Amino acid sequence: MIIGIGSDLVDIRRIEKSIERHGERFIARIFTAAEQERAEGRRARVASYAKRFAAKEACSKALGCGIAEGVFWSEMGVVNMPGGRPTMELTGGAAKRLAAMTPQGHRAVVHVTITDDFPLAQAFVIIEALPVEEPPLS
Repeated sequence: MIIGIGSDLVDIRRIEKSIERHGERFIARIFTAAEQERAEGRRARVASYAKRFAAKEACSKALGCGIAEGVFWSEMGVVNMPGGRPTMELTGGAAKRLAAMTPQGHRAVVHVTITDDFPLAQAFVIIEALPVEEPPLS
């Protein structure tokens, strides 16, 4: 069952201006080390940061609280699965919020899609609760 959904659209130029104005302080406050490593290795560095920013906004909406109630930017990180598909890794208050909204007997799965087409970056996040499978009785 779907327990959260969020979307966000961000102007890449807005993120570029924030990076120009605040530099490493902005990047360190918003993005995880893994996100920074991934973005810094890209030719389209700013677009990469913008997509991740949009994913964080979308995730905060899917969590139902936005960037509030103990959920911070750096606690939501876009990570890639072995095949390259993005997902979110939640820590701290974001992980607590996810645990609180996940029904008992279920586990949460976070689905993420991100894209960009200058000057826009977009992300969608769906949080799904799947039943925890019980081991078969022997």
